Amino acid sequence: MAVDDFEIPRSSKRKLPSFTVSPETFGRGAEAFARFMGTPAFLVGMTVFCAVWLLWNTLLPESWQFDPRSLNFTLLTLILSLQASYAAPLILLAENRSTDRDRVEFEHDRQRAERNLADTEYLAREVAALRIAMREVATRDFIRSELKDLLKELEEEAQPKPAPGRSGTAEGHGSSAHDGADS
Repeated sequence: MAVDDFEIPRSSKRKLPSFTVSPETFGRGAEAFARFMGTPAFLVGMTVFCAVWLLWNTLLPESWQFDPRSLNFTLLTLILSLQASYAAPLILLAENRSTDRDRVEFEHDRQRAERNLADTEYLAREVAALRIAMREVATRDFIRSELKDLLKELEEEAQPKPAPGRSGTAEGHGSSAHDGADS
């Protein structure tokens, strides 16, 4: 044997069977189990199971008992402990998955709220810009008042005005003619 043979670990020829379950499938199963354990049907079923077990091993003859009362129902205690030892981690796994889903949903809600806020702020800015622009736009009432003013001006211009210097009195008429004759 060469020295190099001792530096490289020997590969094991025995392979243990690998059992792989996708985490998603296992998680869904854990959630289903936890959901079932929280139902009245499970609680009633478990109560009936324990009651039958206790009655069977208490009231029937000792030859028919498989978990006698004299041994404090050791097998029932073992079964209930085993169920609890598997139920607790499965319930925790289901709660963790539920928490993860809630976290993702919360993130989506937060993003949606941010988009809604941005849209609302944009619309508020647009409304403000429209209000500012509307101040500069002539309204119907403003145009009517301007047209009325123009109509009055046109009517005033269309009416014959007395000529300048003619006041209609003899004094004014005679003085202007007299002034012109003296010069």
